[in-house]
Amino acid sequence: MDGVVVPIVNFKGCMMPELCVENSVNYGTYKVVKNSVCCNGDLCNAQIPEYKSTPNGKKCFTCEGENCMKTLKCEGNENYCVTATRAQYGFRASRVNQFSTEQLSCCQGDYCNSASRAFTYLLLLLVPLLFSNLFS
Repeated sequence: MDGVVVPIVNFKGCMMPELCVENSVNYGTYKVVKNSVCCNGDLCNAQIPEYKSTPNGKKCFTCEGENCMKTLKCEGNENYCVTATRAQYGFRASRVNQFSTEQLSCCQGDYCNSASRAFTYLLLLLVPLLFSNLFS
């Protein structure tokens, strides 16, 4: 999202204190941020809360078109990677960091949301076995 101008929508009103949180979901091509500050006095919400998007060092995969191996640098409290699978035009499509109600999973650790992760581990197990059979 480097260099992308993002529209900011500010909201002021009344809400329950348990809904007063800071969170964000970064999809690579767009980001949704909820940065709220709660108070309990009359007209106490005059200030607009400042949002700081500081990189936190975490990295996840994201999709750009059909390429779902692009690096996404996480910011702030974005501590989990997301993988989603959804039905699209009559077939199932796997997407990284795109919201879905059908199948959604979160994980911790850099690049943990790779679709090829299980395949990589399988290769790590099978290659030594293959070589041991060839040379025995």
